[in-house]
This record gives sequence, structure tokens and C-alpha cells, in this order.
Amino acid sequence: MFGDLMGMMGKLKETQQKVEETKKRLDTVLVDEQSNDGKIKVTLTANRKIKAIEVDQSLLEDKEELEDYLILTLNKAIDKATKINEAELGAVAKDGMPDIPGMDMFK
Repeated sequence: MFGDLMGMMGKLKETQQKVEETKKRLDTVLVDEQSNDGKIKVTLTANRKIKAIEVDQSLLEDKEELEDYLILTLNKAIDKATKINEAELGAVAKDGMPDIPGMDMFK
């Protein structure tokens, strides 16, 4: 019984390490998004950290329009990055879960 428990603990520790490695790798995965007309372009990491924002000169004349563009475009980029992040981390976590009877929620 304790051998099984020790094996499971080892597997969980290994999975935790893989999750941390995946998080670090996701800092290098870039997600690009732009407004429909291309006036705003943003780049985020898959960990949802903003790396770059490009703003068309024409938007600098209207503060409210610029704010609206930023909100819409950033939200689209964050949604994309979140999907990538959750898929990657979910795959690592699911793959690393030990087989515990009655705990098949990840399958």
C-alpha cells in the first residue's frame, strides 16, 4: 500500500515540475491580435503578459475611440492566450495524474 502511495506522490511531484516547466515555456509563446481594421495590434504571452501594443496614428486624436479599441482588442487577445494556456496546462496535468480508483474526473 505504501509503495503505491510513494509511487503516486512521485508521479504528482513529477507532474508539478512539468507544470512549472510548461508555465515557463508559455512565457515564450506569443499571441498576436489586432482590431478588425488593423488600427490596434497587441502581442501577449500565453501567460497573458502584454509584450507590445501598436496604435495607428489616427486613433491618437480620439481618446474614447482609442480606449474602446484597446479594450476590445486586448480582450480578444486575452481570450486567445487563456485558451492556449488552459489547453497546455490541462494536458500536462491530465497526463500526470496517477490512476486513483474512483478519481476519474480527468479522463
